Amino acid sequence: MCGVIGIVSHGPVNQLIYDGLMTLQHRGQDAAGIMTADGAVFHMHKGKGMARDIFRTRNMRDLLGAAGIGHVRYPTAGSAVSEHEAQPFYVNSPFGITLVHNGNLTNGEELKRELFKIDARHINTNSDSEVLLNVLALELERAAQGTRALTPQMIFTAVRGVHKRCRGAYAVVAMIAGYGMLAFRDPFGIRPMVYGRSETMAGPEYLVASETVTLDVLGFKFERDVAPGEALFIDFAGHVHAEQCAVNPKLNPCIFEFVYLARPDSVIDGVSVYDARVRLGEELANVVQAMPDWKTIDVVIPIPDSSRPAALSLSVKIGRPYREGFVKNRYVGRTFIMPGHAMRRKSVRQKLNPIASEFAGKTVLLVDDSIVRGTTSREIVQMAREAGAKKVIFASAAPPVMYPNVYGIDMPTPSELIAVGKTTEQIATEIGADRVIYQTIDGMKKAIKAGNPAIKDFDASCFDGCYVTGDITPQFLQGLATARDESRGDLVGADQ
Repeated sequence: MCGVIGIVSHGPVNQLIYDGLMTLQHRGQDAAGIMTADGAVFHMHKGKGMARDIFRTRNMRDLLGAAGIGHVRYPTAGSAVSEHEAQPFYVNSPFGITLVHNGNLTNGEELKRELFKIDARHINTNSDSEVLLNVLALELERAAQGTRALTPQMIFTAVRGVHKRCRGAYAVVAMIAGYGMLAFRDPFGIRPMVYGRSETMAGPEYLVASETVTLDVLGFKFERDVAPGEALFIDFAGHVHAEQCAVNPKLNPCIFEFVYLARPDSVIDGVSVYDARVRLGEELANVVQAMPDWKTIDVVIPIPDSSRPAALSLSVKIGRPYREGFVKNRYVGRTFIMPGHAMRRKSVRQKLNPIASEFAGKTVLLVDDSIVRGTTSREIVQMAREAGAKKVIFASAAPPVMYPNVYGIDMPTPSELIAVGKTTEQIATEIGADRVIYQTIDGMKKAIKAGNPAIKDFDASCFDGCYVTGDITPQFLQGLATARDESRGDLVGADQ
């Protein structure tokens, strides 16, 4: 999970891109980068950490140009990113290209070997984004057929080649020196991408980003989502070219975007994230009311922030008071996307502090968006008990996370997932709760699909084990788990 942005404007874009990255900071806290295009010259600055800490006045002054791309990153391997793997990435042959990428290639290692042995292209990092960039560069070279003058059709031919070679999830924004901005999305539409326009006295300006909140904050009008498999090319003169570049594209958006990843004020593939979470709470209320003793619940308390809409709608439906029982320190990042077990666990206590009067002597229903690794949930339950709760019931607005995610979310091995091989009673014991309640898969899909009936299905692989790209085998998952365990060492077993 990362955040990407690209802008073609008539004036300096450095501040616009920076402001856009701030709206996407929730999608990645490990690294950030901005590249601007001043004619055929690229200017770039990137580094480890939060965007606000990377870009100083002196850096912004050097980011010249009326077009550019930006990126915030969190590492899918769960450990801290090296500065060399911060994006954008750049190649100068056959055309100067910079690229940012949200997602994960499931055949990245295979492509890396092919690029080196067959195509004579060198990959210098462990990032599959650099692999994707080199595949794009190679396909552009082939589409150009020796000419140095690219046309939109050549660029779309190159994207078709990328779709044929690359598997997995990817939402990409690239800048081609002297030509313009290219954006495209994988044929399954797993990772989100939206497109907007702003009318100015100098003419229209264009923006693509991971979420609509970026359009809203920067004053761009939402045009539409980039379709699965589609490519947009916006040249520096402001002409927009669009073409479907995939064979049999199919919309299967990542359902975890709606559960946790996206901001609630975004709309993804026609579904309001906030409304989806409200409906998740209503569906979860049905599960709560199936308990024989549900009326003993005194109060419903959300785990801030992403579970608030679900907790509020749940409380209304079951007729129990909604209370804010935890105060959140907004200067601590999202624990799910923090690298490493120890950092996540430590940050929970730093991030949340209970209001004792809301817990003392009460049976509390704690509502979270999901339970992934369990250690964060354990810390929260312990805080509730320390604050005087008589009984703690822990409810998840999402179903049990049972399977690895291979499309760009840091939950890739069963050994790290608390629900694997355990009953709800065992999970409750593990996190110290009196009871654990989960959303159903059908309830989750119903709640989100209600926002856009045109969506026939989702990538819900971490819940149901169905991988929409059709290329994930048990052997692949075992290899991923082995490689992850070897690279993480003592960090295996990281938490949420």
